[in-house]
Amino acid sequence: MTDGARDPRASDAWAGLLRRERLIIAAGLAGVTLICWLYLYALTLAMPQMGGDAMTTMAPMAKPWSMLDALLMLVMWWVMMIGMMLPSAAPMILTFATINRKKRARGRPYVATAVFAAGYLLGWGGFSLIATALQWALERLALLSPMMVSTSVWLGGGLFVAAGLYQLTPLKHACLKHCRSPFDFILNRWRDGAGGALRMGLDHGLYCLGCCWVVMALLFVGGVMNLLWVAAIAIFVLAEKLLPAGEWIARLSGLAMTGFGVYLLIAG
Repeated sequence: MTDGARDPRASDAWAGLLRRERLIIAAGLAGVTLICWLYLYALTLAMPQMGGDAMTTMAPMAKPWSMLDALLMLVMWWVMMIGMMLPSAAPMILTFATINRKKRARGRPYVATAVFAAGYLLGWGGFSLIATALQWALERLALLSPMMVSTSVWLGGGLFVAAGLYQLTPLKHACLKHCRSPFDFILNRWRDGAGGALRMGLDHGLYCLGCCWVVMALLFVGGVMNLLWVAAIAIFVLAEKLLPAGEWIARLSGLAMTGFGVYLLIAG
């Protein structure tokens, strides 16, 4: 073998290792996502039927929340965000895993991909805390039904207008650009070590949050526990981030949301 030549068998083994690792990580992400959706489905079964007399601890309560009530709501929101956002973060997580293993092959420190993913989910945990507080405030103001749906046309219309206008802002598209370019993000923001991987994941989570936070507020319009509505928003976010026409989807949807919100305000 000449100097500098690579053993084809070693190259094939390396490629096979990368494929297996990617498959394992992808299967893990799919499994976590499935568990989150099953959890949400179980909550919808536990919620009282429309017109029912009983209320569960997971439904918004007329009485003040206890610490347990608030904790359960926070868990619900965080699980919902994981189920909705993890699929759209999969390309970034898989890119991190690939580059991380290549760095390990060159003798650089190796960090479990789960650390990067944990940083990403930590960002959405912060959003879940804010969403829980917002839900509590809306309930106190009698703007949410017992099934966590807006009872105010002004609130619903206002949220649609806000979400639509935000879709057209430079901040939205700057965040969307980072979310749509996993390779560039990883290369330009690489940090070594477990702390660095956690920070990278958090940074990506914050970009993702900056991309989607107003759209997530629309959950209060269609119903926080309306799984069809939750799934529709999750699919919309996925399309924005992964489809080639994602930026056009963001702009056109912004116009549509704004128009629909104005219609609701006028009709109301």
